Amino acid sequence: MALTQIKFAPGVDKQDTSVGAIGRWVDSDNVRWRYGLPEKVGGWQSLLTDSMVGVARKQHAFVDTEGNRYIAIGTDKFLLLFFEGQLFDITPLSTTISSATFTFNGSTTITITTSSAHNLEEGDIVLFDSVTLPGGTGLNASDFEDKLFQVITTPTSTTFTVTFTSSGSAASGGSVDLKPYERVGPAAQTYGYGYGISQYGGTVQGAQTTTLDGALAADTNGNNGSATQIRLTSTTGFPSSGGTIAIANELITYTGIAGAELTGISRAQKGTSSAIHSDGATVTNASEFSGWGDAVDAGTITLEPGLWSLSNFGQVLVATIANGKTFTWNAGDAARLSVRASTSTSGFATTNNPTATRSTLISPTTRHLIHFGTETTIGSAATQDDMFIRFSEQEDINDYSILATNTAGSQRLQDGTKIMGALVAKENILVWTDNALYTMKFVGAPFTFGFEQVGTNCGLIGKNAAIEIDGVAYWMGSNGFFSFDGTVNTLPCSVEDYVYDDIDTTKGQQVCAGINNLFTEVTWWYPTSGSSFNNRYVVYNYGVTNNPLPMGNWYTGVNTNSIRTTWIDSLVYPKPYATAYDSSGTGTFPSVIGETGLGKSVLFEHETGTDQVNPDGSVTTLTSFVQSYDFSLQTDQGSAEYFLAMRRFLPNFKILQGNADVTISIADYPADPNTATTLSPFTVNSSTTKVDTRARGRYAAVKIENTGAAESWRFGTFQADLQPDGRR
Repeated sequence: MALTQIKFAPGVDKQDTSVGAIGRWVDSDNVRWRYGLPEKVGGWQSLLTDSMVGVARKQHAFVDTEGNRYIAIGTDKFLLLFFEGQLFDITPLSTTISSATFTFNGSTTITITTSSAHNLEEGDIVLFDSVTLPGGTGLNASDFEDKLFQVITTPTSTTFTVTFTSSGSAASGGSVDLKPYERVGPAAQTYGYGYGISQYGGTVQGAQTTTLDGALAADTNGNNGSATQIRLTSTTGFPSSGGTIAIANELITYTGIAGAELTGISRAQKGTSSAIHSDGATVTNASEFSGWGDAVDAGTITLEPGLWSLSNFGQVLVATIANGKTFTWNAGDAARLSVRASTSTSGFATTNNPTATRSTLISPTTRHLIHFGTETTIGSAATQDDMFIRFSEQEDINDYSILATNTAGSQRLQDGTKIMGALVAKENILVWTDNALYTMKFVGAPFTFGFEQVGTNCGLIGKNAAIEIDGVAYWMGSNGFFSFDGTVNTLPCSVEDYVYDDIDTTKGQQVCAGINNLFTEVTWWYPTSGSSFNNRYVVYNYGVTNNPLPMGNWYTGVNTNSIRTTWIDSLVYPKPYATAYDSSGTGTFPSVIGETGLGKSVLFEHETGTDQVNPDGSVTTLTSFVQSYDFSLQTDQGSAEYFLAMRRFLPNFKILQGNADVTISIADYPADPNTATTLSPFTVNSSTTKVDTRARGRYAAVKIENTGAAESWRFGTFQADLQPDGRR
């Protein structure tokens, strides 16, 4: 009998039933569609022998005036620079803490004592400088000088511990200047009850207030430096035992109440500092206070992951920590590779910038630095408004004075609760809130920028979940996929239920979008429920125009090796660059003594080879597969009226390097595993002309896959010898 050709439309369809989606593919992994045909994706190789400490959250590539290429990489702990095959640490430093002392106790744990509150938290990174050790430790100052340490614990506001590589004999004293790294944020986004979900600095929930009855001195005890009680005007509403109060910025715990007095007090708790409080000062019941790492007793709080905004003002890198400060790094500095990002770099200061901003970008045409979700009063983090926008003077990223003679200004958006992200598009800057899309367009004096809401119920799920190519923006929202080409459009999606039935929308800030213009693909990597980090991806191929169905060309994947946290397209560099994160690994750069639990990120170059080449040169096999829906024998009496007999099939590969496995599944009824049988995978290669089979059933399906290294394939049309074989 003549061979029957079974053609499948490009992309994956998970919305329809197995019968309704006849002629479609149902599942895939590490597969893309080119020219309407499925093929294994290209491989990737590590660009470094080092892996980065922490989870990479942002990449930005740029070129200086001499043609040197750079990639800035922001992790949850560091700001790193990739240049000529090497990594450089350009993380900004916080305020130096001078003349701290050591306590060695004969173990690898070392206690550092500061003369005032250190304001450090577990997991912080600290650079040791000007080190002198107490005598008799058996260690050398050079073992600590100019080394990075991770803060392990913070027993008090003036002590913290680190871990060294070896034990030192018991001794106390010495001296060290501490240079803490600027804190970025946690590795993962957390929502709900439990530990570690409060904002840095803590949150007070459900507060009752009263006033002090008598002044309070700044020491470790009570009234006037002697008593162990604190007298209040009223103790109504305060827990009778085991409570906490807040006076200004100091937290104080107590064990009981006697009349109007709190007894058993302990000053300067939860990382706060002791201070003088005057008679009549406001006292807040902070018993439900929760700090970073503390349990939340009531309500729900979202702690966003450590994120960066990275852009360039000419050859100056502009880097903003989410909800933090803005820094610069100048590629024109002669000593640039040994200079850190700071608020004042070779004439490009950001000392007048807001100190709490959700994100920033540079307008490339007007050369304004724009802050989104920022302070209404510059320098006061308490005034941060998640819907407020502020932009600098043109050509001066440090001037925010709003004058009739300049173009600095501000604007507050209305639809939404917070600005989620912004992108530079062809003619506009696109600004997303959690509910809406706005365009921000330069209009000149006196308003500088005009704002127009162009969409609602189309908010962005996370800061890095939007991408723009050729004047069209694509993004993932909390309830679907969208595009904007002058009009907001909902993207019909053949895998929408598959994605949104399992995505963890409370971790939306971890979603990463990337463009691969070599194959006209937009990919979103996202976390599912129960996963702390990204563990799936979904791809939209915007370049396919021959798809006969209206739901677009989409495909999905779950391969662990394929999950990414950042992505930059080929432009500055000839191939896409991306980062993969391993939460159980240990990074090698920068070298952090005592590092634990931070994980590692690897920088890969994509679309090279067939497999994954790791930092140590080893190769991890890149497997792939595509699975069809059931198909049936077409006769004059209709589809699936007759059973089919498949006697043979012909491998029809446009490209086949190495081997491929072809599996045939047969079933009497659709989606009924009790009637399904699987014909063991048939291994084929470029010389295989036909494969004999003995298969009988009402429905059949085909799966193409590779499982070995150095294999690649592009599948054509499935050709098989199919004959009617009765109606029962």
